[in-house]
Amino acid sequence: MSSITNKQVLDFILYEKEEWANSALMKFKTTEVLPEIFPGQFVQVKIENSPDTYLRRPLSVNFTDRENSCLWLLVQKIGPGTRKLAGLALNSKVNMILPLGKSFTLPEPAKDSFQQQIMLIGGGIGTAPLLFLSKSLHERGYSPVFLLGGRSAADILQIDQFRLYGKVYVTTQDGSMGERGLVTEHSILKEMQPDRMYCCGPKPMMQAVASLARAKNCWCEVSLENLMACGFGACLCCVEKTTQGHVCTCTEGPVFNINQLLW
Repeated sequence: MSSITNKQVLDFILYEKEEWANSALMKFKTTEVLPEIFPGQFVQVKIENSPDTYLRRPLSVNFTDRENSCLWLLVQKIGPGTRKLAGLALNSKVNMILPLGKSFTLPEPAKDSFQQQIMLIGGGIGTAPLLFLSKSLHERGYSPVFLLGGRSAADILQIDQFRLYGKVYVTTQDGSMGERGLVTEHSILKEMQPDRMYCCGPKPMMQAVASLARAKNCWCEVSLENLMACGFGACLCCVEKTTQGHVCTCTEGPVFNINQLLW
């Protein structure tokens, strides 16, 4: 799906938060009408009162409730900006530019005579855009299979929310949850022949998933996590080499079909 042109700058209020050691689920609400947002798109968040944070921070949309003008963000605490954001108190005001980027490509609504097998694969905080995607797939009549991976059980986030939409499988590198190993080593991949795969996570993991999808002759899209400073294709720090040349991930992505990428 092409980039949406209805970008807006809106103020949100943080109304609920769940926090862990290295991440936080932050739920925001606005008094304005929330623009139409598609799974895979992202927002640019302004970080107030953070002297070391000069630019907005790009974050995948984790979930939306457009009827109630609510939006969720899953924030990883990896720098002063995201730590400041994750540490906000309830009722704090946050300014965002949204929606940005290209979204995942959704299949046609499911038919009783044919049900595509769909697998969503996420690593660590890379699971963030997949929850919103799973909601959209469910609304089209699909029950996807989820394969979530992390270093330990502490890295497996929102598993109960994912279970609302389909079967969940887990891998952890230390074996503290699910099967021990990497997501691409899970036994379900030997049993299942998906028609479509969607993936987000660390680049080496996505490259491994892309190789697996090619081996299975499976359609696959990935959401890149390139560093994005401006969100509009001006700063050129998120450039990715593709079959169409060098493109800005923030405008031509972050979602790409694996056949577009020179991996």
